[in-house]
Amino acid sequence: MNKKSKDGLKLFKWILGFFLIVCIIGVAASWYISVRLRPLIASELKDVVRKSTNGLYSIAFSDIHTNLIFGSASISDVRIIPDSAIFEKLIAEEKAPDNLYHIELKKLSIKRFHPLSMYFDKEAKIDLLLFDKANVTMINEHFKFNEDRPPRPRKSPYDFIAKLFKSLRIDMIDFKDANFKYVNNNGDVPDVDSVANLNVKLKDWLIDERSSTDTSRLYLLKDVVINVNNYSYATPDSMYYIRADQLDFSASSGRLNVKEFGLVPRYSEADFAKENGYARDRFSIQLKNVDFEGINLPAYIRNQELLAKSMYVGEGRVNVHNNNSYPKRKVIKTGKFPHQLFQAMKARLNIDTIKLNAIDIGFSEFDSESKHVGKITFEKTSGKILNATNINKNKSRNVIMTADLESYVMGQGRLVVGFSFDLSSPRGAFSYKGALTNLDGKTLNRITKPLGMVQVNRADIKKLSFDIHANEDVAKGKVEFLYNDLSVALMKKEEGKQRLVRQGFISFLANNLVLFSDNPSKEGKFTSATINYKREVTASFFNYIWRTLFQGVKYSVGVSPQKEAEIRAQILKFEKMKEDRDERRHRRQLRKDKRNRN
Repeated sequence: MNKKSKDGLKLFKWILGFFLIVCIIGVAASWYISVRLRPLIASELKDVVRKSTNGLYSIAFSDIHTNLIFGSASISDVRIIPDSAIFEKLIAEEKAPDNLYHIELKKLSIKRFHPLSMYFDKEAKIDLLLFDKANVTMINEHFKFNEDRPPRPRKSPYDFIAKLFKSLRIDMIDFKDANFKYVNNNGDVPDVDSVANLNVKLKDWLIDERSSTDTSRLYLLKDVVINVNNYSYATPDSMYYIRADQLDFSASSGRLNVKEFGLVPRYSEADFAKENGYARDRFSIQLKNVDFEGINLPAYIRNQELLAKSMYVGEGRVNVHNNNSYPKRKVIKTGKFPHQLFQAMKARLNIDTIKLNAIDIGFSEFDSESKHVGKITFEKTSGKILNATNINKNKSRNVIMTADLESYVMGQGRLVVGFSFDLSSPRGAFSYKGALTNLDGKTLNRITKPLGMVQVNRADIKKLSFDIHANEDVAKGKVEFLYNDLSVALMKKEEGKQRLVRQGFISFLANNLVLFSDNPSKEGKFTSATINYKREVTASFFNYIWRTLFQGVKYSVGVSPQKEAEIRAQILKFEKMKEDRDERRHRRQLRKDKRNRN
């Protein structure tokens, strides 16, 4: 190696050694200063928390570690605790918040806190405050004096830090994989709910001279971002799971998206009624891409009111199944229509517009007599629901909720229906008007054969229109049923076998003596039905609608109460003739056997 190379290597070693010594001195100085400043930092931190919350909260911890070189720190065994005495004092002064928070975690990490800016510019700036796996308890109690308050502090917290800093800014407060417990103290008994693996990001928290009056900020924040993955909740009756896959919310946009939501039964269709011990509707719901727009986060934090401008459901499936081979529970369902249950909910909701798209709905039932499952489907259901609210002040402006829906019965006949619900009616008043058009009647055999023991041989359904006004006691209105070439076969279960067989003579009577094959008739006579149907107290909302429309269909095809009486008389006469014939055959056989013995 020549002399020039040796001199270069020697110089490099000197430079490297110099920087190494500087680093060692810097680390040592940083450690020394950190140790010396630790009590001061701990004291100032506790003081800032206490003063900036007007004495409501204090912070406790076991140790604090700082690294001035990298501008980082960590605090161990952290507890942020509310002072109950101060809270009661604030209530008396009508200054208390609606929510109290208890926060505990093993380690609070502070990333890049810029000590030079703190010292020279009096600007406290932290890039990241990380609460990893924190346990957060939020206790809510709504106070009337907080009604309609803006989401800003009553008094600027800047007054509490002005002697120390010109501003205090945290770019990101990150609650990662938090366990969140919510306690609702607004009822007679506290209602507790919890969510695990909750991720919350609080963006750009700022205290300065102007931040407390900045209308673009929410509780001094520019944004609140919430994420929950794979949320699952077992219902109290242990029959369902409520599941949400990937829930994302941003307060600045007011948008909440749920990638997939489901009400998932814990038991199969075959075992559901068995587990309950009685016939009970089994619901299975799966909705995809559920979007809320215009959510008011302050209203939810303050009053637990979910206020949204719109809700959109991209697609989904809803299936309801029942097994009537098990005994039915005689439960009075008066007062339990959907809009009545909505008004009785503890949760307060107001959604201006709900848009539905491509939802497939199915109702099925296993029949104990036929031993088959009947099913009717409403496919590609879409539409709009307006003024979905159970908040009194909103109902004072508009008391009617409407639902305009379009669907395809059995994937074929187009159904258009409009509902109107009186949200303040003590008798659950509602109305519905619409029409089903262009349906091949034979497609209804999937439900009429298993559940009604009736096979539709032919039926060209042109239009079934209806206009019904109802409450929880009686439904009145009009049904018009236009069809051609109606022919049916009445069925019965063949003893010892699974299949259904046709009852020829009774079917002949029905088609030739009872039913109108066309409406209007070939002579131009049209039969419409005036409805006056009294609801049984155990009938559900959808059963009530079905029975009301079925009454109109029966009258339209010729099965009036008088005609039903005639049919029963004819059947009794036929059964008597059959019994007499069998008796004569039996006597003839006895005489024949007697002659053969002689």
